[in-house]
Amino acid sequence: MTRSSTSSLSPGAATAAAGWGELLGPHRWRAVALTGGVALYAINVHIVTTILPSVVRDIGGLAYYAWNVTLFVAASIAGSALTGKLMGAIGARATYLLALALFGCGALLCGSAASMAWMLAGRAVQGVGGGLLAALAYALIPLVFEPRFWPRAIALVSGMWGVSTLLGPAVGGLFAAGGHWRVAFFALLPLLAAQAWLVWRQLGPATVRSVSGPAQAVPLGRIALLAASVLLVALAAQTEDDWLAAACVLAGLLLAGWMARIDLRHRVNLLPHAAYRPNTIMGGVMACIGLLVIGTCVEIFLPYFLQNLHGYDPLGAGYATAAMAAGWSLGSLGGSGLGGRAALRMIRLGPWVMTLGMALLALLMPAQWLPAGLLADGLVVLALAATGLGIGMGWPHLVARALHAAQPGEENLTSSAITTVQLFAMALGAALAGLVANQAGLGEGGTQATAHAARVLLALFTLAPAWAIVVARSVARDR
Repeated sequence: MTRSSTSSLSPGAATAAAGWGELLGPHRWRAVALTGGVALYAINVHIVTTILPSVVRDIGGLAYYAWNVTLFVAASIAGSALTGKLMGAIGARATYLLALALFGCGALLCGSAASMAWMLAGRAVQGVGGGLLAALAYALIPLVFEPRFWPRAIALVSGMWGVSTLLGPAVGGLFAAGGHWRVAFFALLPLLAAQAWLVWRQLGPATVRSVSGPAQAVPLGRIALLAASVLLVALAAQTEDDWLAAACVLAGLLLAGWMARIDLRHRVNLLPHAAYRPNTIMGGVMACIGLLVIGTCVEIFLPYFLQNLHGYDPLGAGYATAAMAAGWSLGSLGGSGLGGRAALRMIRLGPWVMTLGMALLALLMPAQWLPAGLLADGLVVLALAATGLGIGMGWPHLVARALHAAQPGEENLTSSAITTVQLFAMALGAALAGLVANQAGLGEGGTQATAHAARVLLALFTLAPAWAIVVARSVARDR
């Protein structure tokens, strides 16, 4: 099958999905090579989140605690946006190896950091490499596999995030408890080397179709505008003045709008033109992905709420929160084999399940009347799992629908755009969650203030998947 034949599929085309045995049988090592990078990226995210308290106790810089995540994600946006250009210029395998090298260099910088400034520099380098790794996972799917394998391969990528959420807190906690947080970064290097060897063996020219079309310039100005908009919104959560916080949010949103306006008028695009039109399949998919990801960003505060409102210990709170990622993985892996109208039903049903899960969390998390015990714990974990399940149910089919809807010559641009939108939504959602929680009184301390912040944050962020219900209905029309 040629590359052009993939792009000729209509947006509503329903391809019979291959079974897991077909993908993980003769193609198992190729699938591992394709998804291993995003697994390393995701595991690192959760390890760093776990060890950051130990890092600031050792080298200081508590005021810049959140920037370890913000700067990493902003740099990841830049890395993901560069993926298509690099693949066209140096090939898929060389791009993958470059991403692993950058990620490893960032790990070395972080592990040897003597100050927070040094640490943030390492996190920025890691972010560029991580953005490339995250985007490559999607970009390589249509270049490596036939369309009937796409839902399974996409579900496998989603599953890596769930596995990482189960492993990351445990590994990070082990290093932090022993006072060896630096080893957590250095321990990634052998894994990166093993992944590089696998990529070299499995993703060569014989197995990866070449990217067609002339090499394009990189829209560096628009990438910078997008990253700056994220940083401005994140800055709003750190200021104590309401007017300054509002100004930062407004400026960040205006920068994002300016970037979109420039992108629509330019021949070299950061996102496909259709991604900016919500009445198209592409635009609907991107909007749905963004809304669902923003809804999950409450996860940042869930361990804090569980510890301070429900008496969980840190390890228990971490693994209770991991129920959301486990639900996402279960939904993606379990429903990826569906095709035709069944797949469209998953796209429509997913936001409903996620909205119900988050509404239940908004009711249960701040509840002081809920008696402590197995029933209360079970209800909270059930709500978290339902939230993740809702986004996972339709995720493989949303991504596959975007890939099918790509215009001829825009397949690779679409793949990187999915990751760019996902990362931007993650960064924007995290910044807005911090802003809402602080404005709701989280910093005041005390059980009542914490409960009020939990109620406001979870209730407001439930609106994101609720809005996705409307968008998903348009995306899932059988046309």
